[in-house]
Amino acid sequence: MSSPTLGIDVPAVTTFGDFALPDALVEVLASQGLTAPVPIQAMTIADALAGRDVSAKAPTGSGKTLAFALPVAATVRHCAPKKPQALVLVPTRELALQISDVLAPLLQARGRRVAVVYGGVSYERQRKAMRTGADVVVACPGRLEDLMQAGTIRLSEVQTVVLDEADRMADMGFLPAVRRILDATASNRQTLLFSATLDGDVDVLVRRYQKDPVRHEVVNDADDLSRVTHAFHHVAHADRADALAALAGAATSSIIFVRTKHSADRVATKLARAGIAAQAIHGGRSQAQRERTLKAFRAGRVHALVATDVAARGIHVDDVSTVIHYDLPESPKDYVHRSGRTARAGADGAVIALVTPEQRQTAASLLRTLGLDVTDADGARISVDAGGRGARPPQDGQRRGAQGSGARRHRRRPAQTAGGRRSPRSR
Repeated sequence: MSSPTLGIDVPAVTTFGDFALPDALVEVLASQGLTAPVPIQAMTIADALAGRDVSAKAPTGSGKTLAFALPVAATVRHCAPKKPQALVLVPTRELALQISDVLAPLLQARGRRVAVVYGGVSYERQRKAMRTGADVVVACPGRLEDLMQAGTIRLSEVQTVVLDEADRMADMGFLPAVRRILDATASNRQTLLFSATLDGDVDVLVRRYQKDPVRHEVVNDADDLSRVTHAFHHVAHADRADALAALAGAATSSIIFVRTKHSADRVATKLARAGIAAQAIHGGRSQAQRERTLKAFRAGRVHALVATDVAARGIHVDDVSTVIHYDLPESPKDYVHRSGRTARAGADGAVIALVTPEQRQTAASLLRTLGLDVTDADGARISVDAGGRGARPPQDGQRRGAQGSGARRHRRRPAQTAGGRRSPRSR
């Protein structure tokens, strides 16, 4: 198979009307206040409409949902019962629901239907949707395979497959299921792949399942990068809860990351006792509970969302002012994924990590790997020496008189992160 074609220049399109889209779709976008494509959309939509396989590297919040939703809605044909024409595979329930919400009005404008398939809810509603006929199915791999094995859905006529957040599906162990699902679709299908990375396991998918794909990548944007600030606060383990309450209380809205479901519940309870409207979201909560929590967070009734990594992978909420790493992430990739929940839709954002004395080596490793330039709560720059050891934080009184107690946050170096600007209403 030939290597992917690399596309790096944004086509000369200024409005969605410049694409070969049905007028009905352009009208739906206009009714939502969307007239101009953001970079990832301008790069990929024309190729997708032309039937090309596309590999797109783009971070969370770059507007990629519309980049594949519009071509799917424009080209999908009517289906027979149980035999969808298009399939969107995603890693989490929350992401499946959000993509369905974007697709629904577009498909309705063309007389098509969308169904959502994920675990944690009754099978019957999903079976009924397949029997009625869903032209597009947005699905998580596990439940989709259950329906396939039961004969509720057949993928042999799927003409377009979208793999959204492919890197996260790999991280979550879904790739064997993804391969089985792709093998069940039409051999001449179009495959659109969107991911924050295109190497490793994701590259295996590109080479095995895409035919001469055109590759697009969102380039660095210094203005977008400058909206994200990073700070590491050194705290004693016993003081973490109080430090977190102070940070969350000062934030307009925050997502707080912890490692375990038990920690999420415990931290949310402590924040609530401190007078902060907080709720936990994790895999131990029912789907209905998770949806209610997200709805309350989006509406502003919940100001602090305490989440585990797995539960947070499908959270796409604009206007999150602060991301707080209560527990440090296990890998640099997790740090990037977590931190991408803020500074969305053109807004500013802050990322704060609480570092206990025993975590200084881990923090230093993150700084070194990600190239972050940050400060601690005393305003002193945290550096990494040649041996990879983080500089000690200032002792009591050191620099405090000149800098004060607030963290002076430094910008992430532009070379380290790729991001694309998107308008406040883009998706």
